[in-house]
Amino acid sequence: MIDRPLFERYPALAAGLPLVPLAHLPTPVQAAPGLARSLGLGELWIKRDDVSGPLYGGNKVRKLELLLGAAREQGAREVLTFGAAGSNHAVATSLYARQLGLGRVVVLVPQPDSPIVRRNLLLQLHAGADIVPCAHQRDASWVALTESARRFVRTGRRPFLIPPGGSSPRGTVGFVNAALELDRQINAGLLPEPDVIYVAAGTLGTAVGLALGLALAGRRTAVRAVRVTARSFASDERCRQLFVATNALLAKADAGLPMVRVPASFQMEHDQYGSGYGEPTLQGTRAVQWARAELGLSLEGTYTGKALAGLLADAEAGRLAGKRALFWNTHDSLDHTAQVEGLDPAGLPAAFQHHFKG
Repeated sequence: MIDRPLFERYPALAAGLPLVPLAHLPTPVQAAPGLARSLGLGELWIKRDDVSGPLYGGNKVRKLELLLGAAREQGAREVLTFGAAGSNHAVATSLYARQLGLGRVVVLVPQPDSPIVRRNLLLQLHAGADIVPCAHQRDASWVALTESARRFVRTGRRPFLIPPGGSSPRGTVGFVNAALELDRQINAGLLPEPDVIYVAAGTLGTAVGLALGLALAGRRTAVRAVRVTARSFASDERCRQLFVATNALLAKADAGLPMVRVPASFQMEHDQYGSGYGEPTLQGTRAVQWARAELGLSLEGTYTGKALAGLLADAEAGRLAGKRALFWNTHDSLDHTAQVEGLDPAGLPAAFQHHFKG
């Protein structure tokens, strides 16, 4: 039996949803009492998913346990996914697929430059991924399908396709389990039940999985999904569709798991997105600096900085007065210096070499 709370509560899931254990779970929770007082909160907690995995931390490894489990179950020899140039999901997929002996193909689209983008491109080199450039986000799905067909013609086998961010219903199950992990930590007295959780909302699997898991656990904790991608990726309707599809997948695998409604307390917050994906905002940059100085956390400006900015904005407006808030840190905080040091970016496709010039 896999040591995962969701699978322990609903054991029939193991047969229908194969899982390969990759993450170091449970991830710890951290209190910040001094900061809670300064912000006017009752309590402030951090869920440290930044240390969730041995090869790459953050939120992606929880999803990959289910997605790579399915790839192995289906006898895949390689996986194909796509994302932006600095995609944490694409890097995590490449690193953990290599650990399992699977080939790695990543379709990458342009993204504004940053240290994280440069690091993640080099980590793709380190992981031995086959990088396929794509000029525009709107063409990414088509390029991925074309690459899949090309490999089928060459090898007779299609790669196992993983969607952006790993946010299929199967991948989202990883964060249903994460919510039950938090429920177990509450029951163990490691923290009180939060009133609200703040988390970045990119492809939605993390936020939706948490909302579904909390509903299954009977918790009243609200989820504030701070949008960091375009509305075409992160909308209320896409949240509802993913919630229902994930719940249906689970209920089909274990008849004892109930269908539940999207909690009324689930809320998308749109004020922190800024001018575009990966584009820094003043509020997000300040949140990154604040987290480093006050919490000792290493965040970034695309996802976690904007999510924390949402929490800080609500605190400053008095909307969190006296409440217990939890910030779910989805960023990878592991030190990858040894993996990328000395790597020559000339090994990258020409479309991405401009990140290393000047």
